[in-house]
Amino acid sequence: MPLNNEGYDAAVVGGGPAGLSAALMLGRARRSVLVVDNGQPRNAPAAHMHGFLSRDGVPPGRLLEEGRREAAGYGGEFADGRALSASREHGGFALELDTGRTVRARRLVVTTGIVDELPDVPGLRERWGRDVLHWPYCDGWEVRDQPVGVLSTGPMSAHQALLFRQWTDRLTLLAHTGPRPTREERERLDARGIAVVDGEVCGLETVGNRLVGVRLSTGGTVPLGALAVAPRARPRAEVLAALGLKPSPDPRGFGERIAADATGSTEAAGVWVAGNIADPAANVLGSAASGAAAAGAVNSDLIAEETDSAVAARNAPFSAESEARLCERVLGEGRHGV
Repeated sequence: MPLNNEGYDAAVVGGGPAGLSAALMLGRARRSVLVVDNGQPRNAPAAHMHGFLSRDGVPPGRLLEEGRREAAGYGGEFADGRALSASREHGGFALELDTGRTVRARRLVVTTGIVDELPDVPGLRERWGRDVLHWPYCDGWEVRDQPVGVLSTGPMSAHQALLFRQWTDRLTLLAHTGPRPTREERERLDARGIAVVDGEVCGLETVGNRLVGVRLSTGGTVPLGALAVAPRARPRAEVLAALGLKPSPDPRGFGERIAADATGSTEAAGVWVAGNIADPAANVLGSAASGAAAAGAVNSDLIAEETDSAVAARNAPFSAESEARLCERVLGEGRHGV
């Protein structure tokens, strides 16, 4: 296909579970769709994903491979690269890629996800997705009955500790830089046998390739087999900036998101979002579901536009040439007494 002269019904920016699900559904709706992806999924550090019915324990990369194959089976196309910006053009959008390619599409579905901004603790990033965890529904089973610490960094940390208590009774809330538990929170933590340890965490203790504890700035250590943190979500939303869409605070305190309705429709006409960029707390299954919902809404929107155009064309007035021929016929018939 020639560069800089391409047109699709929809361009999907981001090739994770949400983007591939959207591409699959749009392809099955007989829409031309291009997926733009730079190959940097949020869950790349994880060896396995969990909680996805029929795919529990599957490596994330395998899901993406199968998703690409399925979407391609319905005509979906793929472009490797990063979308730099999007602008409105002739009732649709022009998408500029870092490869120099320009893609034109009638609708946009942005599923670029988020960046997890982790607490500034040395060694934390290197162990993220292994024994430094976030969400118990994804990883709680794997650390069940182990000594687990919850790094307090915000007002939801006590709640996070109470969640992880479902998987282990060997739980410690590390006060770190977070707010002190309220009186009510402390009562609830005590009732569940969750210890609270003061002091800022300044490093991790490892043996071989395994986490065994954390170091405190006071000089002590806390033995642990896993550490739970609450990263702050920063949407990968640069491509949306020129369309007037900016991140806003997530109402649950998970960082930021791009606001959208239940189908992913945004305040910018013709633009949908799906996956973690719209819901930082969504797991893989939820992200895939949101991509399918966005695809259905996009297809319905295109159908409405195409139907409106068909009605307008059918009811369009005669052209000047057709009107002139009709007048000649009427005048001719009048002269002949018809």
